Amino acid sequence: MWQKIKPYVISILIPLAVGGLAAFLTRDSMDIYAEIVKPPLAPPGILFPIVWTLLYILMGVSAAMVYTADAPDPQKERALSVYAISLVLNFTWSIIFFRFRVYLFAFVWLLALLFSIVKTIRLYRPISAPAAYLQIPYALWVAFAGYLNFAIYLLN
Repeated sequence: MWQKIKPYVISILIPLAVGGLAAFLTRDSMDIYAEIVKPPLAPPGILFPIVWTLLYILMGVSAAMVYTADAPDPQKERALSVYAISLVLNFTWSIIFFRFRVYLFAFVWLLALLFSIVKTIRLYRPISAPAAYLQIPYALWVAFAGYLNFAIYLLN
């Protein structure tokens, strides 16, 4: 039983750890969201950790589905490598936006993140369509974050 769920547990813990580390490193800068001028549709700050936790879980389940899929290893390795790049981009964006407050650069960085998520979806789909579909909420949230990021750049 453990051998079946182990890839899922590990795959879920990885993005949760990445997100947790990013939150830890930016914890002293998070109050900026309350202080800056925000655009219409900006959600309350309390919503972000809830949404990100759910997204990290979906991302982990999705990655485990690809890892355990019956597909050629090089195909899975390429897909999971692009996913890993998206985790690095995601982690770094938080620091660029919250710690350094370089909003325009953070927006450009977010576009790279969105591109990597879309590429992940495209690479996951032939391996496991459900895994690809589980990445869609992540892409939509990052697109929404792009709207917020760019509007914050313009307003501040």
